[in-house]
Amino acid sequence: MNEQVKIRRYRHSDRDALMEITIKAFDGVSIDQNIEKKFGIIGNLPWQEKKKRHIEQDIRSNPGGIWIAELEGEVVGYITTQLDYRIRIGHIPNLAVKKGFRGKGIGKKLFSTAFNYLKKCGMEYVRIETLEQNIVASKFYPKKGFEEIGRQIHYIRPL
Repeated sequence: MNEQVKIRRYRHSDRDALMEITIKAFDGVSIDQNIEKKFGIIGNLPWQEKKKRHIEQDIRSNPGGIWIAELEGEVVGYITTQLDYRIRIGHIPNLAVKKGFRGKGIGKKLFSTAFNYLKKCGMEYVRIETLEQNIVASKFYPKKGFEEIGRQIHYIRPL
């Protein structure tokens, strides 16, 4: 299957597929979902809508740095990137592969494409973060050469 998966640049027509994949892939590993479980829906937006807003921000900020994994015309995964030319550190804000297609090398292909893109854009490093509860990512990222450099604790309180 890995050989049949094509990696291509994002097109506006991919937007809805990205949103669908995002909601399913981040269920159980989203900071916004954690907040909602603790305090309920805030701002009349469920966590899914808040996560979609993250993808919208990625699309607005760097649509040319979003890569799509496609198999027989179906969007099965994606990766988004951001560039900081001043500090030369690229960022991968979001990566997701559709359930049923995970563990087949698609994430690896997406990373490879993103790494090449970031290098061509002059980035010297790339960073990515995940929640501790995201066991899959916590095991996958080090296999792709990422090193843990610190942990952050998220706090929230009502006003």
